[in-house]
Amino acid sequence: MSREVKVAAIAGDGIGKEVLPPSLALVDAAAKVSDLSISWDLIDWSSDTFLKIGQYIPEGGMERLMACDAIYFGAVGDPRVPDHESLWGLLLSMRQNFQQNVNVRPIKRLPVPSPLASPLDFDILLVRENVEGEYTPIGGQMRLTGGNQVAMQVSVFSKFATEAVAHYAFQQARLRKSSVCAATKSNALAHSMTFWEDVIREVATQYPDVSLRFSHIDALAAEFILRPWNLDVVVGSNLFADVLADIGAAIMGSIGVAASGNINPERTMPSLFEPVHGSAPDIVNRGIANPTGQLLTAAMMLDHLGAPEGAELLRSSVVQTLANPKFHTGDVGGTATTSEVFAEVARRMAPLTVSSV
Repeated sequence: MSREVKVAAIAGDGIGKEVLPPSLALVDAAAKVSDLSISWDLIDWSSDTFLKIGQYIPEGGMERLMACDAIYFGAVGDPRVPDHESLWGLLLSMRQNFQQNVNVRPIKRLPVPSPLASPLDFDILLVRENVEGEYTPIGGQMRLTGGNQVAMQVSVFSKFATEAVAHYAFQQARLRKSSVCAATKSNALAHSMTFWEDVIREVATQYPDVSLRFSHIDALAAEFILRPWNLDVVVGSNLFADVLADIGAAIMGSIGVAASGNINPERTMPSLFEPVHGSAPDIVNRGIANPTGQLLTAAMMLDHLGAPEGAELLRSSVVQTLANPKFHTGDVGGTATTSEVFAEVARRMAPLTVSSV
């Protein structure tokens, strides 16, 4: 008997409008393989909304999202709106309001060109604290006498959020190679990072079967480039893991192939799934956006919704498509269009989706 879930779909800005809408049919087909039916709530919130009414999320918008099992997102960002307005107005607002304490970014070798000389088969799961740390909006600017100016940005680390991200990292490690590397910088950040380390060590005692090591963020950034295949699960604070995520996307071959999920670990509120590439205003309406990140994000969402067979079908179809350079878009050195990639993924899925119905 088919199980039904409700998912909010927000294409947002830029290439989000080019890669999310065409992906819905593929997500539906993949979900059916796991006897899952998706009821889509198509929501048109974007920078146009902000410019029209002065906010990205209209009154009652959060309640509308709360009624959903997940949020499937495209991108936000528009040259007409300052970046901090668009980021906090839509994406970070959802992360904060729905207590999506954990951001998950798979960093895995794909069959596209990598800038690494010898990429081997790296497979990293980056787990990022997602709602506080260095990105809390506490601080300000002030002008002092004599013309001097001071700016302060306060980092906040709570035991609750740090424990949440640590537990998630250790639990995922148990499903993989039982190894966690935690990013730190306690030699310079004597308050926040020593606290971070202490809490993670405390959580680690509950997972004696998982190994733990700490690495200073500068050394860890180098390890992502020099020896990424030595890493399994990496856990980091909001800022540190944000930097590592983009390094990870780069060694994969392009930010256009990277996926992510913003997870509410308790599952009391909807989690949000988004590709990493952003709105990419420089290539909007050219038909060349890479849909890989959006589709791999959808596979993450299907896993979260309890449809692992459908998730694997979608994921494997994308990887098989990428194995043919004919379907590489410009960001990974090819000439394929967005629609050509979608069509090939659909072709590879079709026999299995039809036979499963």
